[in-house]
Amino acid sequence: MNTSSSPSSRGTGRGSGRGAEPEYGPLGPGHAPEKDPMKGIAGVMAATMSMEAITFYLALTVIARVDGGEHWTTFNAVYVTVMATVMLVVSFMQRRRWAIPVNIALQAVALAGGFIIHYSLGIVAAVFIVVWWYVLHLRSNLIARMKRGLLTTQHM
Repeated sequence: MNTSSSPSSRGTGRGSGRGAEPEYGPLGPGHAPEKDPMKGIAGVMAATMSMEAITFYLALTVIARVDGGEHWTTFNAVYVTVMATVMLVVSFMQRRRWAIPVNIALQAVALAGGFIIHYSLGIVAAVFIVVWWYVLHLRSNLIARMKRGLLTTQHM
């Protein structure tokens, strides 16, 4: 068992196991950012959810007209209207701690219900799932950069 503390035996970065020293940028860890970047991400999430709600409201006209209105049932109309309304309400609550799990749950319900109602609505839900994946990827990247002191506003 090697117990030396030489640099080659210690973890120095991402994925190097327990006790790894944090990896900082060239200016060090920095301080708390001047402006909270998480507010910006919350704004992006609110805008994304608002666009999804508007898209679901507009899908009502598609469902009513496609195939001569064959898919226009009371259940389908109520489902899409309720989903769009919930999305719109949740879009105003993106700074809350529970917003991300609710967003993910809404995407799952939208995808499942979308393909049940009409494949076009399911495709719209799938596109928004990809958008949400990217937004959450950006958020995790921002958090990692903040921890490493790589944001410009941490060194002003």
